[in-house]
Amino acid sequence: MIMTEEHKMAADTAREFAEKRLRPLAQKFDEDEAIPRELYNEAAALGLFGILIPEEFGGMGLDYIACTVVMEELARVSASFQVCLTVHNSLVSTAIVKFGAQDQKKAWLPKLATGEWIAAYSLSEAGSGTDAGSLVCAARKDGDSYVINGGKSWVSNGGFADFFLVFVSTDKAKGNKGISCLAAHKDTPGFEIGKKEKKMGIRGSDTRELYFKDCRVPIGNRIGAEGDGFKIAMTQLDGGRIGIAAQALGIAQAAFEEATAYARSRRQFGKTLAEFQATQFKLADMATRIEASRLLTMKAARLMAENANATQAASMAKLYASESANKIAFDAVQIHGGNGYIREFPVERYFRDARITEIYEGTSEVQRLVIAREILKN
Repeated sequence: MIMTEEHKMAADTAREFAEKRLRPLAQKFDEDEAIPRELYNEAAALGLFGILIPEEFGGMGLDYIACTVVMEELARVSASFQVCLTVHNSLVSTAIVKFGAQDQKKAWLPKLATGEWIAAYSLSEAGSGTDAGSLVCAARKDGDSYVINGGKSWVSNGGFADFFLVFVSTDKAKGNKGISCLAAHKDTPGFEIGKKEKKMGIRGSDTRELYFKDCRVPIGNRIGAEGDGFKIAMTQLDGGRIGIAAQALGIAQAAFEEATAYARSRRQFGKTLAEFQATQFKLADMATRIEASRLLTMKAARLMAENANATQAASMAKLYASESANKIAFDAVQIHGGNGYIREFPVERYFRDARITEIYEGTSEVQRLVIAREILKN
């Protein structure tokens, strides 16, 4: 696919920022299990928090193709950093653009576009990850407010986000059709940020539990009509899955680059590893998987940019790119041998970071269900 100058400029901006500001610190993010807010502020100053927000609300007004190339460039250096931006851009900001009322857009989007507010998406619960329709976090109307009680799990950006989309049950009897989407600020009374999860990978990303105890949110903070929450959540997952496909692609590209460089320099039995056919075949398979992943991901991004149905394409991209990233990271470690198991070498981190890409935004099993459903409904 031919990219426009806008797309190339977005990719170049993200690449320069990632190389200059993130690469020297990427390993530290992993070790400290945290990323300084100042770095997010720097990314915001470059417009990277407002990629998909229209210019009239202070954003860059770009499309999903631009967003996808930016996310790949960031993930190639730090998947932990990229998680924050893909959630903010693909899941939250676009939900308000698509489903928010005009007064909500005017009040919230400028703050999201500038990074004054960082956003989080709160759908999953301890007992309802894949089965999003069975969530139990509930909200009841009381005067001009909703009163929320319950909890949320695995919330990316949870520890430092300012603005949260919270999916709640407003009518248990209606099941999926009784779920609504509310916006809540971190300072809302009754809203508590829970424990920070200790994770295998993307350890720099802040993942939390959330708790709501008689938390009052104005009715005016409901996005869409009451009962529209499940539809909003499922619609947003198309963009979210493209963001994770881009993350997987970035991790795979990074692992491939490290493996290629190592194979060229490491000598065994009087030859470089790159001179052995076994290594060459691994590198050839890596490169082919990366190319196929990129084509699938960009196809899905193009469909989103054209406002076409991207559900099947997004799931295909997420499925293939995530499974490929895991295989490529595995082989990159294998090419490094014992060094691949040591934290001094980046492929060890890429191996751990890649694992989550097959799990969040719907597991690989869920992606296959979505793809099959889309095939069979026609």
